[in-house]
Amino acid sequence: MLLCGARNAPLARLCDALDAMFEACGPSPEPSDSAFFARSMRMALADAAANPDLLTAAQREGSAEKYRRHLLAADPYGRYAIAALVWLPQQASPVHAHHTWCGYAVMEGTLSETVFEWNGARHCASATRTQARNRGAVSFVRGGRGGIHQLGNRSDEPAVSLHIYGVAGAQIATHVNDVVSVADCGHNARS
Repeated sequence: MLLCGARNAPLARLCDALDAMFEACGPSPEPSDSAFFARSMRMALADAAANPDLLTAAQREGSAEKYRRHLLAADPYGRYAIAALVWLPQQASPVHAHHTWCGYAVMEGTLSETVFEWNGARHCASATRTQARNRGAVSFVRGGRGGIHQLGNRSDEPAVSLHIYGVAGAQIATHVNDVVSVADCGHNARS
């Protein structure tokens, strides 16, 4: 795992911006509840994702089996982990919410994002809309089932996105996604 101390200049700027955000939020038990935090996260993601020098060629490599996550940096205090996700054509995430806050920006290509609504009575999620997320698109959600979505690459070209999660680097594969059941809960997807 690459701690935020050993990094290239664009990644160092991103880590510095994230550290400053946490410092500005003070001892808040959940900084992501702050509008300042969400706004600052979107700006930091947009700035970092626009820099072509953020990722190496190896960090842009995909996998034929499923989308590939490259851990770029991890906060030494466990407050966040930064990853690049590489999506080859027709690859998609499972439908999921997040156990923690999450922000992402599309760096290259176009992703398709389907947003879902949770129906607690029926214990399932149903699609409410699908939208193209082009290069430069930025999103931030707090943890919980209020932000259920699926990201995928419906194009014929690879896509790359930059993600920041509110977990320690060692927990990025196990403590981020809350995979949910999908069923017809009375809504239809709108494009």
